[in-house]
Amino acid sequence: MATRTIARLYDTHEAAAEVVRELEAAGIPDTDISLVTNNRGNQYAAAPSSRTSPAERTDTENRAASGAGTGATTGAVLGGGAGLLAGLGMLAIPGVGPVVAAGWLVATLAGAGAGAAVGAAAGGLVGSLTAAGVPEREAHVYAEGVRRGSSLVTVRTDDSSVTRVEAIMARHQPVDWQARDRDYRGAGWTGFDPDAPAYTEASPLREPTRTPASRV
Repeated sequence: MATRTIARLYDTHEAAAEVVRELEAAGIPDTDISLVTNNRGNQYAAAPSSRTSPAERTDTENRAASGAGTGATTGAVLGGGAGLLAGLGMLAIPGVGPVVAAGWLVATLAGAGAGAAVGAAAGGLVGSLTAAGVPEREAHVYAEGVRRGSSLVTVRTDDSSVTRVEAIMARHQPVDWQARDRDYRGAGWTGFDPDAPAYTEASPLREPTRTPASRV
């Protein structure tokens, strides 16, 4: 049976996290779900372990900011509790900056080693999405959306579960990627640039369009 990748962008981490919880509750394996959330300003600090020294925590944060993958768990901070959300870790993606992320898409970004630099896989975030079957223009919007502060949920599923997965993802006001694409391009954007600097505290996080996504 054919496998499809369904991707949706959300303007808040809370909405994306709720989508993940509902997908898992519906029986979608967490191994087939991925979440990438912008961690601009280190707002999702790593959950400290009783065995982790202050110096080690600082090193973890520095590595995440500089682009090295880390094993730091943020799930407790973000209320994951169990499943995919409990395994969220701090990473950085070229052109996006620091993120908290977990799941199969993150594994393709990080390469074989847990300590590998994120983006080591050819093409970075856009390349990983297109390799999974997401159309290129759509993938560029999703990568830029994460860069500007949003959260991306991706699901691998067979044809028999597509309708159920899309219905769950639609309940939490996903971004209409085509409208967002028009907004970005209307402001002079031509595509996601992996060499672009990460957004700063002074940068606007999101474009104003928030209409629900239509099925693609």
